[in-house]
Amino acid sequence: MSFSWSAKDHKSYTNPPSNPTQGLKRPRNDTGNKVTVVLGAQWGDEGKGKVVDLLATESDLVCRCQGGNNAGHTVVVEGKEYDFHLLPSGIINPKSICVIGNGVVIHLPGLFEEAENNEKKGLKGWEKRLIVSDRAHLVFDFHQVVDGIQETQRQATEGKIIGTTKKGIGPTYASKASRIGLRVCDLLGDFKEFSTKFKNLVKQYQSMYSSLTVDTESQLKKLKEYGERLRPMVRDGVYYMYEALHGPPKRILVEGANAALLDIDFGTYPFVTSSNCTVGGACTGLGIPPLNIGEVYGVSKAYTTRVGIGAFPTEQLNATGELLQTRGHEVGVTTGRKRRCGWLDLVILKYAHMINGFTAIALTKLDILDVLDEIKVGVAYKINGKRIPHFPANMELLHKVEVEYETFPGWKSDTSAARKWNNLPQKAQNYIRFVENHIGVPKKTKDLLFNGTKAVMGKIWNIDAEKCSAIQPSGLGMKPDVSQTLLRGQTLIGQDGRLQRTTPVQGSASAPAGCCVCQKAQGTMRPCSQCDRPACPSCIQQCASCSSSCCSVCTVIDYSGQYDQVLCCGCAS
Repeated sequence: MSFSWSAKDHKSYTNPPSNPTQGLKRPRNDTGNKVTVVLGAQWGDEGKGKVVDLLATESDLVCRCQGGNNAGHTVVVEGKEYDFHLLPSGIINPKSICVIGNGVVIHLPGLFEEAENNEKKGLKGWEKRLIVSDRAHLVFDFHQVVDGIQETQRQATEGKIIGTTKKGIGPTYASKASRIGLRVCDLLGDFKEFSTKFKNLVKQYQSMYSSLTVDTESQLKKLKEYGERLRPMVRDGVYYMYEALHGPPKRILVEGANAALLDIDFGTYPFVTSSNCTVGGACTGLGIPPLNIGEVYGVSKAYTTRVGIGAFPTEQLNATGELLQTRGHEVGVTTGRKRRCGWLDLVILKYAHMINGFTAIALTKLDILDVLDEIKVGVAYKINGKRIPHFPANMELLHKVEVEYETFPGWKSDTSAARKWNNLPQKAQNYIRFVENHIGVPKKTKDLLFNGTKAVMGKIWNIDAEKCSAIQPSGLGMKPDVSQTLLRGQTLIGQDGRLQRTTPVQGSASAPAGCCVCQKAQGTMRPCSQCDRPACPSCIQQCASCSSSCCSVCTVIDYSGQYDQVLCCGCAS
């Protein structure tokens, strides 16, 4: 497959037809494909990467919508560790296209360094499967320097710091909000104009921070080189996502970074990140309508952790906290800092659910609690002995709350071998039922249970065998014959919290030999000329230029003529 940016692409984006649906040869429905969103429900580090990697196995499109390289996770595949900070984790699936949306801030040296490090470990073909929005803002090296200067100033003037990762995320979003930031489209446009804007931006920051020194000519030379490397991957993200939503059925996954309690609006401000980490960020960070949001999965540990300073009502500064930190291997992937640990806080989970409308909760690292005699869960906050009916916005007030706990007997047995709900001890089931009942998340929570060290998701995507319609995720309660058909081997989560995905062993059920788009196994399959995957007659598209047959992932819509037409990626480049 070949993806590149050209003047032809720009023309099609700036001069769309008056009727965007006129002459379309693709099947469409009223609302388009639904998007599955995976979000952190606490303060980050909940195990979103595990959940995303499981879902990405069967996804056509995996998207990042906000944040930058200030978050990260490790995925272990066949004994090799892959570290992701900016790349969508779906990039590890050779059949997935990955999108970095307009809401993401991109540090180009960090992006290419991350890709190259993972290439050495076995990542292949990433540059042909990565789409970058031309509206995404750029993080420059001086943004990272400013990030560090601001932390030093906070320490000197206020005696406290936010605990930023010093990746330049905050200053970049500040530039964006101040309307002085530079975007990918600026870098790929008139470079002389870009250079002028870059120099003006540097001068503006130097006027605020006298100690800031920047070698502008050296930086511009490097940025020009990075821009040329990036150019083939750049698309107009709005139109790209529109076609993904309204073309043939696609399984689209959005990978949220950070978490609800780190959201710039709804988090524990000011100890938050600089972007919207809640479900609304998926819409604004990719340019997709709320109508297309389908499943929203909130990921939570069976206990609570937090990195850096800030209020943490259920934190345990005792032997329990040390046990959770040690057994859970609670060390940040990006910062290397030890995480603060405490009991599960249902006040913040319910608050996160109120904002995001979770359709299910994915509970991770349940097995870390296996050795405890009793397990506590925070269910309410009190001020001066009286319950407060909300999650406080004021951090001084949040620091003062007393936590009301419910205490559960520990199950004192190993849950690491559990594969199904019924494999869990009754006391563990009671714990989980209490969590879902208190939060108010639908009962399919247990269908997405990732219970600690060896969780297996036998199936992710349900099939509509009657028609070629959007494929939606569902729970584990599907027919055995269907779940066995979709089983692609085991997915193990090690005790260190890292994903270990293995290929199917001999004799295991494999993926159906059906259409790569709608999964139907009816009719004569034809291989895609771009990716070689089979597609059924209903989902195969013919390129209007070279007449080759392509699956929906490998085609784009060309709007440059009187009527829009389907082109393969090769002809569109």
